Amino acid sequence: MAKEPSLLAAVAGMKCPNCRKGKMFSNKSVFPFKKMLDMPERCAECGQKMEIEPGFYYGTGYVSYGLSIALTVFNLVWFLIFIGIDFRDNSLFWFIGVDVVIVLLLQPWIMRYSRVVYLSMFVKYGSYDKNDDQHIPPADAPQQEIQTS
Repeated sequence: MAKEPSLLAAVAGMKCPNCRKGKMFSNKSVFPFKKMLDMPERCAECGQKMEIEPGFYYGTGYVSYGLSIALTVFNLVWFLIFIGIDFRDNSLFWFIGVDVVIVLLLQPWIMRYSRVVYLSMFVKYGSYDKNDDQHIPPADAPQQEIQTS
């Protein structure tokens, strides 16, 4: 039996949460910015839908906020260790300026990772099988009426 790929490695590599092999984004780079969040409709490896339902990724704003706060805390720790913050000089304002610049520069990657983390919260490893969709009728198929008595 094959060893299950690591969740942390799959998230870091921006891989599909179902198979942890397929790429989640069409472009490897975040440039150009217009196409940085382009995703295939389904995973090329396992067929997992990347957008589970319309508007699914609206919730990534909360994940992005959490990642930005985590980055700010990390910046605060290294700034305290290497430079220090004192209220008698301008070091607090220097920290705020440095932190804003770092968070803004890393925002494209934060947005991508927030999608990866958000989809990973809802799709578990090995939970989707390509063959399961064969019995589901297409969306434009006529619906059968259910008669009740």
